[in-house]
Amino acid sequence: MQKQNTILIYSGGMDSTVLLYKLLNDNYTVRCLSIDYGQKHKRELNYAKSLCEQVSVEHKIIDLTSVTELLSNSSLINPEQAIPQGHYEKESMKATVVPNRNMILLSLATAWAINCKASSVSYAAHAGDHTIYPDCRESFANGMNEVMQLCDWHSVKLNRPFVDMTKAGICKLGAQLQVPYEKTWSCYQGNELHCGRCGTCVERREAFYLAGVEDPTEYEAQAPTIEQMLETNWKLNEEY
Repeated sequence: MQKQNTILIYSGGMDSTVLLYKLLNDNYTVRCLSIDYGQKHKRELNYAKSLCEQVSVEHKIIDLTSVTELLSNSSLINPEQAIPQGHYEKESMKATVVPNRNMILLSLATAWAINCKASSVSYAAHAGDHTIYPDCRESFANGMNEVMQLCDWHSVKLNRPFVDMTKAGICKLGAQLQVPYEKTWSCYQGNELHCGRCGTCVERREAFYLAGVEDPTEYEAQAPTIEQMLETNWKLNEEY
């Protein structure tokens, strides 16, 4: 049976790393694409590069920093905007939306897929993403899937195997696949250690807690522990 060939949009974070390991376990030929769009947390690119080298997967980092000023209303890019802390809440986390990011990433990955005749583009959107980000909605992904199959003579499909999974479920799967979580990066702050307080850090910590998987992440000293969060009536979001 011929191997399936896919382009993985790879951030170096938990979800996309679990997907990388799943695709390899499922006998895919995988090429990974990461994007530098001027994000404050570009440490993730170093983690992505290192992990791809570890599993011997082709990896490209594309420099899109020339368009950063077109996306500058996001706190992930604008140095004058603070990144919200605490749980993912709709209003506060709107500040972390990068305008049209997924369409940009999917378009570039589709171009590479067409160029190397890959059959699909894979990305790790999960069940909790759509509640925060408009370009993670089912209608958006379905529309992109249609366009990707129409934009060239070579048809490319959108592969979203985690779309019905929670982040905790993804975390459990990664543990089964022996994903080295300590070699992944989630934090939006981009400091030396995970801050433990921004939305994506909280989401990461929740996933390990709910999955019953040991969290190997080293957080900043001032970050509250899971126990402290629970003691202050921190509410777990089961969607994640």
